[in-house]
Amino acid sequence: MTKGAPSAISPALRDALSQWLSHLGALNDASDHTVNAYRADVTEFLDFLARHHGGAAGLDQLRAVETRDLRAWMAHARAEGRGARTLARALSALKSFARWLADREAGFDATAILSARAPRHQRPLPRPLDEDAARAVTETISDEKAEAWVRARDAAVVSLLYGCGLRISEALGLTGRDSARIATPGGSLTILGKGGKERMVPVLPATAEAVAAYQRLCPWDIAPQSPLFRGMRGGPLNPRLIARAMESVRLRLGLPASATPHALRHSFATHLLSAGGDLRAIQELLGHANLSTTQVYTGVDTARLMEAYRAAHPRAKSAG
Repeated sequence: MTKGAPSAISPALRDALSQWLSHLGALNDASDHTVNAYRADVTEFLDFLARHHGGAAGLDQLRAVETRDLRAWMAHARAEGRGARTLARALSALKSFARWLADREAGFDATAILSARAPRHQRPLPRPLDEDAARAVTETISDEKAEAWVRARDAAVVSLLYGCGLRISEALGLTGRDSARIATPGGSLTILGKGGKERMVPVLPATAEAVAAYQRLCPWDIAPQSPLFRGMRGGPLNPRLIARAMESVRLRLGLPASATPHALRHSFATHLLSAGGDLRAIQELLGHANLSTTQVYTGVDTARLMEAYRAAHPRAKSAG
């Protein structure tokens, strides 16, 4: 049977799946990409359930799911090469569907599914730049042959990434109205991040100066509602241009391939933590919904500490 084939799912369950996906898109404002990923994840589980027990997967079969069925599914998925992170996402989708069914279908007990645990996965450590490299990037981001306003523009963008911890999409989403807030002494920005989460970010004087320098040189009129950062023809700045500028400065400075625009946001968080910044305050500045997402930077800090220890401690050096 082909994975995810419609015949593996009963008409009633297929209809319920379709309604749930519509609910996700309409009420939870899920993107098309998310809806499609959830559809694939749940359909794959239902297909496995049908093959595991024989016959088409229906509401009764889903209602009878036990912990051992879920373990068998996860073991099968791992044997096929699915990583722990991908499987965790699939289980999250299945739990969301089961929770929705439990609210909708009388007698549907989702306890077995909701109590299932995904395999643990090691969150990869961010790869920040060291402080000197981050400073060098903000000061020499653009090629000297570029027009003065372009050099000032790129410097302002990377100053926002490193000085405020913004994502590239957040920096390029700023408008002329935001520039007035940046220019205010002790200014701050209200950023609408992932999932519609709003946060307040203070703006360092050096970052405010970089943005002001760009505005003075920019040949385009920056109205309050128009994009702050512009391309050569006056349209919104394409993030790919900042990525290219980072590629160029990376080669000039001899930095690793991990020196991307997003690495500057990692550097912002890591350097704050190294300087004694409070983890919860850094969480708010980054706009992370969960503290666990921010805690990955403690791993970076520990890794850097151990590197310094191995490089400097007499016993560590003699052991090498």
